[in-house]
Amino acid sequence: MTELTDLTAAQLVDAYRKGEFSPVDATRAVLRRAEDVQPAVNAFVRIDGDEALAQAEVSTERWRRGEPQGLLDGVPVTVKDILLQRGGPTLRGSRTIRPEGAWDEDAPSVARLREHGAVFVGKTTTPEFGWKGVTDSPLSGITRNPYDTTRTAGGSSGGSAAAVALGAAPVSLGTDGGGSVRIPGAFCGIFALKPTYGRVPLYPASAFGTLAHVGPMTRDAADAALLMDVISGGDPRDWSQLGPVADSFRTGIDAGVRGLRIAYSPSLGGQVSVRPAVAAAVRQAVESLAAQGAYVEETDPDFTDPVEAFHTLWFSGAARVTQHLPPAQRELLDPGLREVCARGARYSALDYLAAVDVRMELGRRMGRFHQTYDLLVTPTLPITAFEAGAEVPKGFGHRRWTGWTPFTYPFNLTQQPAATVPCGVDRDGLPVGVQIVAARHADALVLRAAHALYEAGSARIAPPAVG
Repeated sequence: MTELTDLTAAQLVDAYRKGEFSPVDATRAVLRRAEDVQPAVNAFVRIDGDEALAQAEVSTERWRRGEPQGLLDGVPVTVKDILLQRGGPTLRGSRTIRPEGAWDEDAPSVARLREHGAVFVGKTTTPEFGWKGVTDSPLSGITRNPYDTTRTAGGSSGGSAAAVALGAAPVSLGTDGGGSVRIPGAFCGIFALKPTYGRVPLYPASAFGTLAHVGPMTRDAADAALLMDVISGGDPRDWSQLGPVADSFRTGIDAGVRGLRIAYSPSLGGQVSVRPAVAAAVRQAVESLAAQGAYVEETDPDFTDPVEAFHTLWFSGAARVTQHLPPAQRELLDPGLREVCARGARYSALDYLAAVDVRMELGRRMGRFHQTYDLLVTPTLPITAFEAGAEVPKGFGHRRWTGWTPFTYPFNLTQQPAATVPCGVDRDGLPVGVQIVAARHADALVLRAAHALYEAGSARIAPPAVG
């Protein structure tokens, strides 16, 4: 039943309802797929086969009785190994975390999945503490791209992206502090959404503060809307969560883009050098939106690259997350992480507050921008996937991952919803992503525009080469 691994979460639930097959059938197929692709791409920290099948059997019985537990009952899911999941260790890509312990608590988003009957297939890989835009770590090694295993899957939610792309569960939970669902989503040819900050509760609080978001990584925008209906539920452990959602994220998702005002910024005002194949694919996606009735204007948001402010906040967070480690354990860290932690520890409180000032001004500018435009569309990344095991492409001229992600991290600073949608491939067959950004709280509008691209066939690309 390997064809079951090609189905979306919504299609699985519909088939369970009709009695076409069971959660056990789907889970067995997904587990076989996960085991088959793991040697090639290294997407998983662990695969929980026995536990997943036990959960699937209970779900199958609920469906047999006509009493499904929730919106995702029996749907196989994976979880990035940054988020707590009851019953096993969350090692966060680090050899400094001891696996022993009770591990008896779910993160809020994981708890919501459990309440809705999801089947937990396994935990996916992350760089150490999610610190960079590619996925390799001292703990689990290198995660590779499903389209070309010599290339990176991106990061920091690279394992989740590879797993979804390859059918090792149709949906996954990732985290995004500077592009970490959108970067691997673009490199691996899947959909990924960074919701408005606070829309999906997070616990424990991230050391990276209010840069860090939890978001869905899925086959398409419709599945992401379904997942958002589940994980956006409240949780008292997160003091910064937003209030209840007024409606389902699926309501109006098929309303199309006719009449929407879309700003298309191909290079953020010439600040970013974008590879021609990427630029061409993104432009085609924008032309599809225009053909569907959107008013598209090529224009740029009014801001300069906020990378130094982002570095101050991000590197300070990295220093905070590792500050308790004694010297012997620090030697176990990713060397790049040790370097940014040392830099982060040198910032003062005044440096940090100056970066917050930059952030607030950027948020003000984008708030004004969205008074004119409903959506901003950019490339997700200026490049396609590069060599695995490197933080930056060879000869790129930048030392840190932020040098090749200038379209993603600004919108962590502003807390806006932003998604990546596959829109084509380059001459090597590597996926290209288009980014859709909306004003804070307009997550449903991002999903609606992304869904329009899927409905028009503009977001469909060839399947991965692996397997």
